[in-house]
Amino acid sequence: MEADEKTLTLFTTRIRQMILQYQETKKENDELYGLVDERDAKIKQLESRLSQAEQDYNALKMAKMIEVTDADMDSARKRLNKLIRDVNKCITLLNDQ
Repeated sequence: MEADEKTLTLFTTRIRQMILQYQETKKENDELYGLVDERDAKIKQLESRLSQAEQDYNALKMAKMIEVTDADMDSARKRLNKLIRDVNKCITLLNDQ
């Protein structure tokens, strides 16, 4: 009978060890799932920020292409003045005839 009790005690001890190990593994698994969820949230946040940055960059690029600088205005004004002078010369020549 003593051998049966010893075997039963050993079996009970092993079961308790397995239960403890299962609980530790479950706890670790829950923590790891928590970390994965945090990383997924962080990835979504970063993807959102990246998308917004790309949109902002494209908007700035478009604005830069449309932007008229002072140098462009001066150049356009000078060309327009030259064209007006040329037209005035042509009108004067036509009137002289």
